[in-house]
Amino acid sequence: MKVISYNLRKNRASGELIALAEKYDPDLLCLQECDTLDLPAEVGLLHLADSTTRNRLGLAVYYRKDRFTARKTQTFALKKSMHDMLLTPAHERLIGTLLYDMAAQRELVVASFHAAPLTARNSLRRNQIRSAHEELNVLGPNLPTLMVGDYNYPIFKKHLSNEVRESGYDLTLSDSRTYTRYKFFRGHFDLATSVGLTIDNVETLPRGTSDHMPILVTSSYSDAVVPASDQTQDAAGAVVPGGEFSI
Repeated sequence: MKVISYNLRKNRASGELIALAEKYDPDLLCLQECDTLDLPAEVGLLHLADSTTRNRLGLAVYYRKDRFTARKTQTFALKKSMHDMLLTPAHERLIGTLLYDMAAQRELVVASFHAAPLTARNSLRRNQIRSAHEELNVLGPNLPTLMVGDYNYPIFKKHLSNEVRESGYDLTLSDSRTYTRYKFFRGHFDLATSVGLTIDNVETLPRGTSDHMPILVTSSYSDAVVPASDQTQDAAGAVVPGGEFSI
């Protein structure tokens, strides 16, 4: 499963999306700082699941309709930073989509996340990340979950990684830094946190017109499940793998 995450820098990089989709052929596309009033319904083979609505420059999730069925999408307001309260409020910093993967015959949750800006403390961003994981577990309880986006967390990632691990998630950085706009704020801003998935690779893609580089996350399911079509029930109603049962 291939997922691209891209912060469009106030929608400036929106014109690059079709080329990205054609070149890398992702299964899902997660956006941050996109103009939610002007989003296309389709980007190449990708279909818009939904976007945030309460702030124009928000978040969106796209998916391949030939592989996935979108069952539910939900947006979430996380704890606000001082920047949000005094300047340009960002009411929704998380959007998650519950999907049915027709290829694997199972459900999963994929989310686009945008943490508070660098004017906020790391402790607030950790609070937002922890709350985001909790909300996604409510959207899809105990399902494989991938949350990608702009975590705005340039330093002290070991502390973040430890806290994420305590909540049952894994934190994965890309193969090279994703943000180089300012001299003192360079590094891996665009990250992936996951549960129930094996992250095979996170690649930083070439720079476009945004101050962030897009990342390409390649993952696989951590555990094998028996497809529903290969299951039958015994006389007591219990599911028996492979369609074999005795009375």
